[in-house]
Amino acid sequence: MSSAAAALTGFSPAAALRPAASVSEERSVSSAGRKNLPIRKIPGDYGLPMVGPIRDRLAYFYTEGRDAFFLNRVRRHGSTVVRLNMPPGPFVAPDPRVVALLDAASFPVLFDTALVEKRDLFTGTFMPSTDLTGGFRVLSYLDPSEPNHAPLKRLLFSLLSARRGFVVPEFRATYGAMFEGLEREIARGGRADFGAANDRAAFDFLARALLGRDPAETPLGLDGPKIITKWVLFQIGPLLSLGLPGLVEDAVLHSFRLPPALVRPDYARLAEFFRGASGPLLDEAEGLGVGRDEALHNVVFATCFNAFGGFKILLPGLVKWIGRAGARLHGRLAEEVRAAARSSSSSSGGDGGGVGFRALEESMPLTKSVVYEALRIEPPVALQYGRAKRDMVVESHDYGYEVRAGEMLFGYQPMATKDPRVFERAEEFVPERFVGEAGRRLLRHVLWSNGPETEAPTADNKQCAGKDFVVAVARLLVAELFLRYDSFDVEVGSSALGSSVRITSLKKATF
Repeated sequence: MSSAAAALTGFSPAAALRPAASVSEERSVSSAGRKNLPIRKIPGDYGLPMVGPIRDRLAYFYTEGRDAFFLNRVRRHGSTVVRLNMPPGPFVAPDPRVVALLDAASFPVLFDTALVEKRDLFTGTFMPSTDLTGGFRVLSYLDPSEPNHAPLKRLLFSLLSARRGFVVPEFRATYGAMFEGLEREIARGGRADFGAANDRAAFDFLARALLGRDPAETPLGLDGPKIITKWVLFQIGPLLSLGLPGLVEDAVLHSFRLPPALVRPDYARLAEFFRGASGPLLDEAEGLGVGRDEALHNVVFATCFNAFGGFKILLPGLVKWIGRAGARLHGRLAEEVRAAARSSSSSSGGDGGGVGFRALEESMPLTKSVVYEALRIEPPVALQYGRAKRDMVVESHDYGYEVRAGEMLFGYQPMATKDPRVFERAEEFVPERFVGEAGRRLLRHVLWSNGPETEAPTADNKQCAGKDFVVAVARLLVAELFLRYDSFDVEVGSSALGSSVRITSLKKATF
């Protein structure tokens, strides 16, 4: 929670996450969880039908704000496991009732597919129309028990593996051109919009690195990022705030679904670009037992919603946190990155122009830590869901809570990854937090990928197929930035997805 939110609510996250001094309706039982904790009834309520969900939706978006919405309920009930309604509610989601898991101890149950079902829960208590994805339920909405989950995930693994050798050169080419454009924009007007430039670079990079196709040389042209942003809005608009007048926005965006027909021609252009660039991959999908059309729309979704959408949030956030940290951190990162580049060049006989995967993994501990810290403090996907498969006990740090089969479990990830009972200075960006052995032990609490950072995605779990790819790209951005510049300055605002970041200066490398 920001300091402004803390001031608004009158308490700190650390205080909010402390156990209550006394607990009513508590009894000791043998827990099905890890620690045999005393059982406490889950506090909170859903209110009257229609009235309660709309009340909570207005609080979430307008009267309290997202972080304060959860923290206020933790304080009110003295519990980090509470009952509440999650937006959007009426008339988009038929049942907004959830059991919210708001600490690092309870949150990981959402990753255990033996305990929770993930069918149609990617966006929470509602699922967007399949008209937006070619008529298919794509991988993100499939439970691992469904027959197409494993072959579709293997297809994505195969794509990432086959194109691994193109990632670093295409990143350097696209993001190098982006930084040169930012320099020109700053020279003209004193500041440059990193978000808009990143959108263009991210889509070009993904298309060139994963598909071997430059969008500018196809009928899609330069329209990809604009089309994707519109298409994503039609899917998750009920979960966003665009800064419109509250009553208007709530009526238009949160109470009804936007008609898929309005974005269908745009999506058709996007899908046609992927169809023309994915022939061999679609051939491989048929060998895995997946139809070509289903594979196509899954590749579109994975590339455009998952990867592009993730980079649209993560990379500006990373630049924001590093920019705010100031020149001392910038100097340390520049020294590390340039030393790794020189070492990589010396060992390979190259020209010292960049770093590869090995240097990113083995020679840049501060860079790695900074990326993990950005993923911890502001995870790109904040909301996770799972439906209880059976009666069970979910444990917080201090109590067990009985959950019934069929109940919806919800986790607000920033409450887990900024849990003060796990992380010291949990609300602060600490660049070196994950350096050294003690830092490595904390990585199991970095959860951005729908699983712990210490675990790996498989065909049988719901962890992000591109987990390592995303981390590598974030490290490449830090490396490219500090190969080129000694330091930089930013102006930061808010946006519907993540942060608005403008770069006001780029100080070119001097050593």
